[in-house]
Amino acid sequence: MPKILLLEDDMQLSATIKQFLSLKNYEVLQAYDGLKAQEMIYENHIDLMLLDVKVPYLNGLDLLKELRENGDETPAVMITSLNSVDDVERGFEVGCDDYIRKPFALKELLVRVEAQLKRRYNSHQESITIADGCTFDTKEMILLKDGQKVALKTKELTLLKLFVTHSDQLLHYEQIFDALWDYDEVPSSGALRTYIKTLRAIIGKNKIETIKNVGYRFVTK
Repeated sequence: MPKILLLEDDMQLSATIKQFLSLKNYEVLQAYDGLKAQEMIYENHIDLMLLDVKVPYLNGLDLLKELRENGDETPAVMITSLNSVDDVERGFEVGCDDYIRKPFALKELLVRVEAQLKRRYNSHQESITIADGCTFDTKEMILLKDGQKVALKTKELTLLKLFVTHSDQLLHYEQIFDALWDYDEVPSSGALRTYIKTLRAIIGKNKIETIKNVGYRFVTK
């Protein structure tokens, strides 16, 4: 049974979410403040985190930032208020995988939970089908098209792995630059556009969506 950490200081909302997800065969661990959530995460194997931003002691964003800095890649969905655009932006900066705005329908929450768990499962598969006739081995870093190996540069392969392991997620330019270029290298927007063009020519133009002035998204549907 997948285990979900729910950080939400509204006890009534927390109880409602727990009851709903429990009926969908998820185990929900409740925390009402960031420090308690931190303790639970360290003591349990968590499959997914639902993190409210504004909670006592340690807010959801700072908690996630600390977890990511310590190498914790557990999928995280941020819960924000309707008008907190800045929280959404910072959430992606510190490493959240998705967000949902209050008030939300429980069915929408379930869709987001299931999508994140599905991506996490798929990201542990070594060979992933990414387009018609195209498979990518994330361990060996080999792209096959119609059974034939495609010759790609190291950074192109790294970029492709970043996309397929974060499918349907917005990747900001900064995230991509950090993944492709070492600390002693100077990131190049022009080079990135070239890598994107190369990948689109192989797997299909519509598989990589441009989010103007923000970044890119690898589309699975």
